[in-house]
Amino acid sequence: MLAITFKGSYSTVRPCDPTWNGTMALSELDQMGCFTYVPTIYLYRSPQNSTADTIAKTLEDSLSKVLVPFYPLAGRLQWIGNGRLQLQCNAVGARFIEAECESSLNDIGDDLSLSRLHGNLYPSVNFSLPIHELPLFLVQLTTFRCGGFSIGTALSHGVADGTAALHFMSGWARVTRGEALQTPPFLNRSVFRAGEPPLGLSPPPTLDEYPEYGNPVLLIGHSDASEEKQKKTTTAMLKITKAQLEKLRKMANESCEKPMARGFTRYETICGHVWRIACKARGHKREQQAVIAICIDSRSRMTPELPREYFGTATFDVIAQSLAGDLMSKPLGFAASKVGETIEKVTDKYIKSLIEFLKNLEDLTEYIDNDTVLGKEDGPFYGNPGVTAVSWLTLPTHGFDFGWGKEQYMGPGPCEDDGNFFLIQSPEGDGSVLVAMCLQEAYMEEFKKLFYQDMP
Repeated sequence: MLAITFKGSYSTVRPCDPTWNGTMALSELDQMGCFTYVPTIYLYRSPQNSTADTIAKTLEDSLSKVLVPFYPLAGRLQWIGNGRLQLQCNAVGARFIEAECESSLNDIGDDLSLSRLHGNLYPSVNFSLPIHELPLFLVQLTTFRCGGFSIGTALSHGVADGTAALHFMSGWARVTRGEALQTPPFLNRSVFRAGEPPLGLSPPPTLDEYPEYGNPVLLIGHSDASEEKQKKTTTAMLKITKAQLEKLRKMANESCEKPMARGFTRYETICGHVWRIACKARGHKREQQAVIAICIDSRSRMTPELPREYFGTATFDVIAQSLAGDLMSKPLGFAASKVGETIEKVTDKYIKSLIEFLKNLEDLTEYIDNDTVLGKEDGPFYGNPGVTAVSWLTLPTHGFDFGWGKEQYMGPGPCEDDGNFFLIQSPEGDGSVLVAMCLQEAYMEEFKKLFYQDMP
């Protein structure tokens, strides 16, 4: 870990003006992520004519202003029984932490999402506390020896997903620059029937329709994932140039038995490529069941579409499944089509049926993503033989200027779970895509070799 000294404990930042006070119902999608925080980090070069104290004071003041329209982030979650929660909008506030680092920005490099060494640049969440005491937004300002600084954030998935989190960060940056908030958050959760009882559909949706909420697939010959959980992981950042991506998409489209009329997207193509390469690198048996979990943003898939500014969790995972032998022996078009077909099934009807399925569950406890609290030993394991894709390709991941210039680097938190990979736009703006991949150490070198070897 980097050598960091914290300046005092922390401060609490509350909305600078009165905000709505009361209880806000959460959707089932919100509640699945109540123990998960979205970590992001922003690095900035040393600004002219601004001291560390000035930067901290400016950020705290602007945070208090932007928390007025984004007031849910100043509230607290509260259990209401049966593994369900509600949001107390009480303006208790966000947490602001200041720290100093003995290193300079040049010492730590760029790909912070790859290294556990940078974990203390992000604010930590004390999950030993009751959930109603946990801040929903934490920020850590770390100043470096060179005068540069980082803004590390952690935002509760119980109230916002990645799209909403970056909308908030963009708004905070604008307010810090002295500009007006361009697009206020859309806070109405009624589209997901938050707080309402089930509709009583007949027949009711079943677990067979939503395998994502069943037990993860195991390796052949294993009765549990305990052995896989113990294996060390490592991460790598792999770049796909625009030219490589175009060739990869062409190969996927031309090798598909039943090509999609619209052609494969970047997301579907890269997911298919990573999925089949992971099977090869891991040396799966042909009869091994392999899965890929695909994170879907439902905003544009509902009728009518949700506003892009919807502030809540509108994302969820769907899984595609196949025999590893088919993925490895058949061309890329097969894997990409499995991904594409799975994404295409997410319609307005599917989303509303999913909400009904979750509402019908008597208790959500065992379905909540709580491995952060339980730890890797006791939590579910979605790694080998699975992979999980998260795309930031359509999110505004660059240009967060708080008044001291645009960031030198912006990225997600450390990628540490086996099989997880992020797709991120290259900051060069040249159409290339970065794939941040986490795999068990034993398979990473083979994965990196095959990742490029299997490209056209």
